[in-house]
Amino acid sequence: MKIFHVPCLEDNYSYLIIDETTKEAAVVDPVEPQKIVDAAKQHGAQLTLVLTTHHHWDHAGGNDKIKQIVPGIKVYGGSLDNVRGCTHQVENGDNISLGAHINILSLHTPCHTKGHLSYYVTSKEGEQDPAVFTGDTLFIAGCGKFFEGTAEQMYQSLCVTLGSLPKPTRVYCGHEYTVKNLQFALTVEPNNVKIQQKLSWAQQQRQAGLPTIPSTIDEEMETNPFMRVDLPELQELVGCHAPVEALREIRQRKDNWRG
Repeated sequence: MKIFHVPCLEDNYSYLIIDETTKEAAVVDPVEPQKIVDAAKQHGAQLTLVLTTHHHWDHAGGNDKIKQIVPGIKVYGGSLDNVRGCTHQVENGDNISLGAHINILSLHTPCHTKGHLSYYVTSKEGEQDPAVFTGDTLFIAGCGKFFEGTAEQMYQSLCVTLGSLPKPTRVYCGHEYTVKNLQFALTVEPNNVKIQQKLSWAQQQRQAGLPTIPSTIDEEMETNPFMRVDLPELQELVGCHAPVEALREIRQRKDNWRG
């Protein structure tokens, strides 16, 4: 299994997931279809699947066009999310096969949108760490705005569903927001050395024109305030007494923050 990021629009990421033996490929959120098709060609891969995380145009807006360019391509999306161009609606816990060796498990991670999906990808060979494509639910050191859901739902999506994945799982999110997210994280936990170190690294990556993805679930548990709300010390820092309350408070602060 090989994963390639494809920068799109101003700060979006699409991703190619390629089965190296069959050269079949899936693409996550192909908002700029021609870019994706060119990237697949460059890697000698044949596009067979689209994995849509949610219905917002900067994620699902390229689905109709990619169906024109790649006839017969299957477009997966959440059954609760009214995804453009969707040919296969999926529910929480559904499995999708790619090539001979890759399994894709759909995880319902609502809040940013009602039907938002994350895709947990494993290789049957088991020779490398799994990956999760989290769209706009989990960002590196952040989370998506609560457009269609509640703090309770985001807690379930982030801390329960995604937080229970194996710690080495690589996290591929929908946008390059890492530097800003880490700067905000320091306003919540100014003494968190892991956040300080990761911010310094992320700034170097961006100055060199390089992406800050992937992260890992383990790293997020150490540096992402939204995934650390179970910790009593973090709750205390934000003046709360329960995880969901802390998550709601941190999101409100982030919404009002001008970094």
